[in-house]
Amino acid sequence: MSFYTPPIWHKPDGTPLACVEKIKVLNENIEELGQLAQDAIDDAVLMGGTQAQVKAALHELIDSLVAGYPEQD
Repeated sequence: MSFYTPPIWHKPDGTPLACVEKIKVLNENIEELGQLAQDAIDDAVLMGGTQAQVKAALHELIDSLVAGYPEQD
């Protein structure tokens, strides 16, 4: 996977998250998603597809997701 620096995670009010464990979980989730996305791109290319199409599908998938819980104040 390419070099990626996770974002500074923020609360809905814009202040940064301070809990180290919450930040660690969020960063691990992003890292896992990145590896899954990389695997999907690699599979597509190895099977004769294009990385552009997989990236477009992943963007569409991410844009369709909604939180299962309300944001906390």
